[in-house]
Amino acid sequence: MQHINLDFSKKVVINSHLEPWQPSPLAGVTRKILSRESAESGHATSIVRYEAGSHFSSHSHPMGEEIFVLDGVFSDENGDYPAGTYIRNPPGSHHQPFSVQGCTLFVKLNQFLADDLSSVRVNTHTAQWRAGQGGLQVMPLHQHDVEHTALVKWPAGERFLPHRHYGGEEILVLSGTFCDEHGNYPTGTWLRSPHMSEHHPFVEQETIILVKVGHLGIG
Repeated sequence: MQHINLDFSKKVVINSHLEPWQPSPLAGVTRKILSRESAESGHATSIVRYEAGSHFSSHSHPMGEEIFVLDGVFSDENGDYPAGTYIRNPPGSHHQPFSVQGCTLFVKLNQFLADDLSSVRVNTHTAQWRAGQGGLQVMPLHQHDVEHTALVKWPAGERFLPHRHYGGEEILVLSGTFCDEHGNYPTGTWLRSPHMSEHHPFVEQETIILVKVGHLGIG
């Protein structure tokens, strides 16, 4: 399996709840592939599920690993990371992950800039929200060069100005339903919009999204 959704000039929308779980090389660990370069290496974005008591073999991250814990508790030899934890393991790092009670993760592999060497751990349940534009609240998670990653909380009924995405935009809907003139995107939906794409987003109910901007195909 290879070259899945790797054309960054095209918009991709996937409701991950409707996708099948697929096996990984290790028992008890399954995944839903959102984008992938090759079977077990290279660029990949996935939803990954660890059954209770499962573990993954020790491995390295040649170009980094980015994780958001969606439910349960994810662990490795460095600590335990409950639901709501944002993790960045920089290029060249390695670990041996496991989950005692089981967990579900949003995982991006081998997508760091070569000089992005920060190790990041943010518990989003205790980190502070900041005031954003209009009624939005923003929780910055990471910034490097042109890339910015944050949680954004939309209050019910909020509408944002029409805007373009320089360097693209990637969203995972964590709760509620995110909307724009192109459609409605319920919890679990992954959207990737290309460089200079444009939309007019809004919500009807309180909605929280994980957002990354500036990282898609501007070179």
